Amino acid sequence: MSDSAVNPTLSDQETTATLTNPTLVLNCGSSSIKYALISEDESTRITGLAENLGLDTARIKHNTLDGRKLEIAIAGGRHELALQKILELLEQYHFVAVGHRVVHGGREYSEAVRVNEHVLSEVKRLKVLAPLHNPANALGIEAVQAIYPEIPQVVVFDTAFHQTMPPVAFLYPLPKSLYADHKIRRYGFHGTSHAYVSERASQITDAKGPHGWLTAHLGNGCSATAVYDGKSLDTSMGLTPLEGLMMGTRSGDVDPSLHMHLKRQLGLSLEEIDKMLNNESGLLGISGLSNDLRTIEEAANEGHKDAQLAIEMFCYRVGKYLASLSCALPDFTGIVFTGGIGENSKTTRARILDVMRHFGIKFDADKNASLVGGSEGSFHSDDSSIELWVVPTDEECRIAQETRQALGIA
Repeated sequence: MSDSAVNPTLSDQETTATLTNPTLVLNCGSSSIKYALISEDESTRITGLAENLGLDTARIKHNTLDGRKLEIAIAGGRHELALQKILELLEQYHFVAVGHRVVHGGREYSEAVRVNEHVLSEVKRLKVLAPLHNPANALGIEAVQAIYPEIPQVVVFDTAFHQTMPPVAFLYPLPKSLYADHKIRRYGFHGTSHAYVSERASQITDAKGPHGWLTAHLGNGCSATAVYDGKSLDTSMGLTPLEGLMMGTRSGDVDPSLHMHLKRQLGLSLEEIDKMLNNESGLLGISGLSNDLRTIEEAANEGHKDAQLAIEMFCYRVGKYLASLSCALPDFTGIVFTGGIGENSKTTRARILDVMRHFGIKFDADKNASLVGGSEGSFHSDDSSIELWVVPTDEECRIAQETRQALGIA
């Protein structure tokens, strides 16, 4: 579809009034931009995705307020052009604030903050900890500033939710100077997702609080967090998103000496090893097929041995991590599954819980099978030692909430 698609139709104009005082949420990745315009009461939203940025296949997929789907080609377009087009698509709705997902806030930021020159410079400086994401996040902030300098902007850090971790959880057993002088520590990620689903679980459970949840965000990226009384006490990801669980293309935990071993034995550079661990490992590396669990499950059902092993390893490592993270909780209320895999794969949830067989967990297989495709609900049996929930994550909603709170317009 041509760029003329950015001109709103009469249908869009007629429904504009239903989107009251909306907040624009931007999630700028290294090659994509996910966005959502969310009404003040969170009942209405417009969403979209700019993908393949910088390539001939770059395009914007836009979902209008009345449910129509637009596709706008921006061949070769990079972040700046994509953001310009996105803002043109949304300008008629008069958004009152912009909230940005920023991957890394270091140890400086434990909550969402309004953008000023210092905050923007910190986002750029912290690219040393998130070289693929923070520069793109900064581009999003600057693009909005250039077009709408009067609209307030807020950054919501992926790492902020985990700043409540105690030193026993966030410090590595390394020389203390590395933390004091170079900020080497465990930060954790997927913070907005873990915050959203743990809060939602506490709203819908009948259990008396405070609540202790293990939240499992399982998708192409995976992490687990121990949340007690709304605070993160420990999490699986560390200095970078590579630590922790086995993921779609990331290895998760490996022997720290693997780098030296591969350098000595195979002559690989640190950059080659880093690429292998981040982009060629995990479900993809073990199955040899894909990083998409759906594809792997199909192959496993047809007898593909490496696909079967990949699933078994994935579930074992998630279960083992959840079991260990339970040590951080003063009280263990239950487990909350979210993310593309956590929300949709009944067999993965069942396999993970089987790994935790010593915990006295019992679940209803029919209820578990029914919780797919965006469904929210519990599937634990009455005699289970803990509760089991599936809660679809809504990071955009959480970012919009924190943006309004930071600006005092919640």
